[in-house]
Amino acid sequence: MRKLSGWIAAAVAGLLLAGAAPAGAAFSDVRPGSWYEADVAAMVEAGALKGYPDGTFRPGNEITAAEFVAVAARLAGLPKGQGQTGHWAAGELQAALEAGWYDWDELPPTGEGFNRPIPRQLAVKVLMWALLPEVRGDYNTESAKISDFPALSGRYYEPVLAAYAAGVARGGPDGAFRPLDGLSRAEACALFRRALDRARGELPPARPSPEPTAPQPVEARQGGVSENGWLEVRGTQLCNEAGRPVVLRGMSSHGLQWYGQFASEGAIAATGAYGANVFRAAMYTAEGGWLSQREAMEARVAAAVDGAVRNDMYVIIDWHILSDGNPMAHVDEAADFFARMAERYRDVPNVIYEICNEPNGNVSWSGDVKPYAERVVSAIRAKSPRAVVLIGSPTWSQDVHLAAADPVEGTNLMYTLHFYAGTHGKALRDRVDGALAKGLPIFVSEWGTSRADGSGGVFLEEARVWLDFLDARGISWCNWSLCDKNETSAALRPGAPAGGPWTDAHLTQSGKFVFSRFAP
Repeated sequence: MRKLSGWIAAAVAGLLLAGAAPAGAAFSDVRPGSWYEADVAAMVEAGALKGYPDGTFRPGNEITAAEFVAVAARLAGLPKGQGQTGHWAAGELQAALEAGWYDWDELPPTGEGFNRPIPRQLAVKVLMWALLPEVRGDYNTESAKISDFPALSGRYYEPVLAAYAAGVARGGPDGAFRPLDGLSRAEACALFRRALDRARGELPPARPSPEPTAPQPVEARQGGVSENGWLEVRGTQLCNEAGRPVVLRGMSSHGLQWYGQFASEGAIAATGAYGANVFRAAMYTAEGGWLSQREAMEARVAAAVDGAVRNDMYVIIDWHILSDGNPMAHVDEAADFFARMAERYRDVPNVIYEICNEPNGNVSWSGDVKPYAERVVSAIRAKSPRAVVLIGSPTWSQDVHLAAADPVEGTNLMYTLHFYAGTHGKALRDRVDGALAKGLPIFVSEWGTSRADGSGGVFLEEARVWLDFLDARGISWCNWSLCDKNETSAALRPGAPAGGPWTDAHLTQSGKFVFSRFAP
């Protein structure tokens, strides 16, 4: 990315605090009596912004993503993080990313979108997580207020509905929210002011939503297949053949097309020696994976499955969609693949099927992921009626609340949650508890100690909070990833023997932590 010249950077940063202007400061282009005059004055008084050197505020200009996030961070008192670029707001943006106000794909920390206008739906998400994270909105009540609600991406339902419930967001005269449009600086000030008023208790309280109730701590077994047999799902809990709660903990491979050597029987046995009882074989569909070399990828999957079986471990066959973000893009191929795998392993209790790794992009639960899941689950059930099937959700398998509101019918179905300790925090854990309270069984089939892009950290304290949370709820997990790639999420140091065995000298900081958590 090209760096901004000094004078452009200074101009872009002009909206933001660099020594607050006096409260009530007048700007030459803020007309007395204008609808936004009080909002601008309130933000100046709060120490959140000032004008440009020429005495203007430029209320009609679109606010950039960097400007909006930086103002939110300062209003929330969020300390700056360690930015990944030389951008003037990189510290605030990094801190907001790590606080979970947005995901890395929405505003990459490498800076590509920093100086672009921020879409309304993302702005509201940032604002609500920054200042009003506990507010919730009723779907039926609030969505009826938004005339263009179908244009809103599913990943923004929760914060936008909460913003409407709180009186922070309001539609235009036609009731439209226009989720993909930008915001003027004046509109941004109005949003910030209403959110601050709500946070200070100066607006009527939003209608309360029931708080999710955390389930009672689960006393779960671990053990391998010889001890537990066929798995089944009872309520929200994964159980063994005898109906007793069981927890699986283990590793996910990286892409089999790149690091297939770490999905060998020796590598699987080496993780089992540390106490793991599950292995996930991540077969990418795109990125040079199954769609490009079907026979080779299926052979690697079969080798991983057979290696896990011989080591008394459970094994997940993962249809790892990523850049091909909508699972419906290859639903026919997926149904055929899983039908053949289910036929091959129909009598093998070790095998679990993960049918869509991380749906993403412009993907909805009801329109894309659920109908895909219904089709593929049916194909599996025709061959393997007992196997556990894992189903993803939009927004990189984080929208479990959407699945909880409208689950797929069937038995032995669980729903995957993916998280990265350096990116996702309490807000996502609260979402998990809300889904569990509605009866949705959850399996964390991928998580990392890094940020969501595999780098940064290692965030061991945040990871510890997450694993304690999962343990208390009896939720199974696989860590990303078993390979020696030079990134902080990798479990092995570069040059570690692919087939094991491994000592602590072969493990990264992440690997040492994760391997220490396999055993209860």
